[in-house]
Amino acid sequence: MADQVKATNITWHHGDIIREDREKSNGHRSLVLWFTGLSASGKSTLAQAVQTILFERGSKTYVLDGDNVRHGLNKDLGFSPADREENIRRIGEVSKLFSDAGIIVLTAFISPYRADRDKARAINGDSFVEVYVQCDLGVCEERDPKGLYKKARAGQIPEFTGISAPYEAPENAELVIDTSAETLEESAAKVVAYLEKRGLFSV
Repeated sequence: MADQVKATNITWHHGDIIREDREKSNGHRSLVLWFTGLSASGKSTLAQAVQTILFERGSKTYVLDGDNVRHGLNKDLGFSPADREENIRRIGEVSKLFSDAGIIVLTAFISPYRADRDKARAINGDSFVEVYVQCDLGVCEERDPKGLYKKARAGQIPEFTGISAPYEAPENAELVIDTSAETLEESAAKVVAYLEKRGLFSV
């Protein structure tokens, strides 16, 4: 699905205002913070917490949440390996658009396959920061805020990551956040500290 190219006779149109112009106007660099991890690991919660800190500092930010995106842009996709691949491909491309617009985009997707995350990284280049939201499966199951693990264990949800479908943990993530050992405040502070060290707020 992802490798099919149907559009022909198209040419990229370059605008007069470029990414660097928008970054200068915003007062910070743009970036793609890619939060990956098991369901209930805390990806969305952490992404929202980091966004709040950045927003309060005057940054232009937006969170792309896995469930939210599947309500609209990706509502035609299921959870088969092929559909998961296409889901992440689209988000990788959308993230690039946000980054080109000078925005700090935070994506919260399980994105279970390394190859798909690597493709998202390739699309976004140096703007891409992989944040592995690490959490033991047992802790995720204990949390289970949506009751999905219970349904998966009962065989009601096929191809559920961590139960009946694999999760390939990052091997070289820029950041590893252990949400089973840290508070939300500690985890969010660690992400922001990384961004400061990287010079996100120096344009």
